[in-house]
Amino acid sequence: FLVGYSAVALNHVIDFKEKKQEIIKPVSPSELFPSLPIVQGTSKRIKVLTRLTLVVSDPSHCNLLRSTSANIRLYDIIAVFPKTEKLFHIACTTLDVDLVCINVTEKLPFYFRRPPVNMAIDRGIYFELLYTPAIKDSTMRRYTISNAISLMQICKGKNIVISSAAERPLELRGPYDVANLGLLFGLSESEAKAAVSTNCRATMLHGETRKSACGVVYTVKKPRKVEEEETTLPACKKAKTEA
Repeated sequence: FLVGYSAVALNHVIDFKEKKQEIIKPVSPSELFPSLPIVQGTSKRIKVLTRLTLVVSDPSHCNLLRSTSANIRLYDIIAVFPKTEKLFHIACTTLDVDLVCINVTEKLPFYFRRPPVNMAIDRGIYFELLYTPAIKDSTMRRYTISNAISLMQICKGKNIVISSAAERPLELRGPYDVANLGLLFGLSESEAKAAVSTNCRATMLHGETRKSACGVVYTVKKPRKVEEEETTLPACKKAKTEA
């Protein structure tokens, strides 16, 4: 946890190709971590979220996401990993999810198209790219960069989240290192920073609105410009400043 992150998600993956796959209740973070560590550089404790990722390879697998499963609603983040172009279109346009995972370990069997991607962006859904395969193997690194660039050509760097899917501590990288990897994926510097910060927060908020009846409102402090500060100064102080 000491790499600069303020929140992490514990991922529970279900692949419907395997038999006897059931959606169970998420494990409470308090059961795994009796005492959560402090976020580096702050006095706050790290936030641990629960995430469910469904690997779908057939349209019938999407019916579970359309149903009102009690266990599904217990997860903070819902992600779907579509294996075909048709399922990718369904995930972007109709499914009530927070993340759409992009395959980075092999060549994509389809091309990204603008209409479903734009609809997903309008619906507040984010696209997830994993960086761990890119640092494990040179072949998967080539697929990761190639598939990411194909997506960037359509979404123009919008609504991208870069995460690790790490299973071991050595596979984790700090936020600044991950943002630098985003440059290889075709993101600009500001888009790469957003992919590991503000976009991740937006995904968390999207998950909260999915579980609520209305929505979630949060406020941010807007920095004041120099011109605004000058106009708010009293006339006497403004005269002294100009002198």
